[in-house]
Amino acid sequence: MRIQFYLIIPFLFLFFGCGAYYNQPTGVENAIIGETTPATSLLRALPKPKTPIVVGIYKFRDQTGQYKAAENGSTFSTAVTQGATSILIKALEDSNWFVPIERENIGNLLQERNLIRSTRQEYTKNANPNEPQLTPLLYAGILLEGGIVSYDSNIITGGFGARYFGAGGSVKYRQDRVTIYLRMISTSNGKILKSVYISKTILSQAVDQSLFRYVNFKRLLEVETGYTTNEPVQMAVTEAIEKAVSSLVLEGIKDKIWEADIPKEEVVSLLAKFEAEKAEADVKGIYDRTLIARRSRFAMEFTGGLTLMDGDYANPLLRPMGRGALKYFFTLGFNLSASTNVINLANKERLDAGYITYDLNAEFILLPKDKLSPFVFGGIGYGMNKNFENLHFKFQYGAGLEYMVSKKVGIKLYAEHNLNFSDNIDYIKRGVRDDYYYRFGFGLTYYFSNKKSNVFK
Repeated sequence: MRIQFYLIIPFLFLFFGCGAYYNQPTGVENAIIGETTPATSLLRALPKPKTPIVVGIYKFRDQTGQYKAAENGSTFSTAVTQGATSILIKALEDSNWFVPIERENIGNLLQERNLIRSTRQEYTKNANPNEPQLTPLLYAGILLEGGIVSYDSNIITGGFGARYFGAGGSVKYRQDRVTIYLRMISTSNGKILKSVYISKTILSQAVDQSLFRYVNFKRLLEVETGYTTNEPVQMAVTEAIEKAVSSLVLEGIKDKIWEADIPKEEVVSLLAKFEAEKAEADVKGIYDRTLIARRSRFAMEFTGGLTLMDGDYANPLLRPMGRGALKYFFTLGFNLSASTNVINLANKERLDAGYITYDLNAEFILLPKDKLSPFVFGGIGYGMNKNFENLHFKFQYGAGLEYMVSKKVGIKLYAEHNLNFSDNIDYIKRGVRDDYYYRFGFGLTYYFSNKKSNVFK
């Protein structure tokens, strides 16, 4: 029974979390037509042009000069494909907007045409002056230039693992990133008509499980399993290039460089979706962070929590507290907060006192454009008991986290240290140090944003 139990654990882990584990190759596979990417369907769904554009591509190069990373020794394999020109030509064909012409190996084409001419001249005995000659080569109205400009390894790495009595497993992941630029140049005057920038992340994952345990005297059970998946770099480059071509087409429609063969209403709808995508991209940061102004100038905060006394008595007890505050933001990440706090301080069998404090804090939000942001604050305060006695000044500081649930509501969690300029907070003066206390709060912040002038841009 014990052996069966140890075997079931890794089996369940693989069954529910590792679908790719059951698609392992078990034999020789036949050649297949190359896989498509999510961007391929978008490229093929573009509307047809009124007139296809003849385009030339001399070289779409790998400009990174980067080689594959190796754990041991060195490698001369490049990090990204060297055949990006071929990928770009295929993407141009799939879009149905362009007529690509051969320019990467133009020397081979010209040499073959010269061979045809010389062969006709030498071996045609009765030359017919009316016999059609070689058709002239197409020339490009625009050129496409650019390349793969960046390949960044390990922009995110991480994982998780656990082991107990010889049984356990781990999950690891790594993310790379490839970036391309594609620009369109007019051959008539050399003007750069458009330039687009696309990036694509590349994910690698590893999952493994193992069991190493003595199940009986002189009987050792050892089980290991796992798998690794690596997103092909060539597929990532293909998707980035296809996305660049579709963006180039839509940018050209927007700037009236060319026209789509669809009604005007459909063009407007198509460009509206494209502009929405661009607007979303404008506020996207690395690591899929959405960087937008999330807070308005005025806010109201309601917090509940606990206090912990740090005075002259031993055995402090946690007691409830409440807080209400008004905030005004001078900048996106800096505000002043005025609050009223009702707190209770207690020590076991010694103290149980209530206080009202009025605090003024300067607060700095460290990542003001992120949903989740740490913040720090500090300021001065004034406190008294419920009988308006035992008056004292204090200084407080703290830190916490705030998560923006929506544009108007944030959830916050914080800890605060209060330094009082009085040794009589616990109603006993002893020693040379003043009385302190801690506050731990959890609450909501509501941001008012009814007026346009009240919202940060």
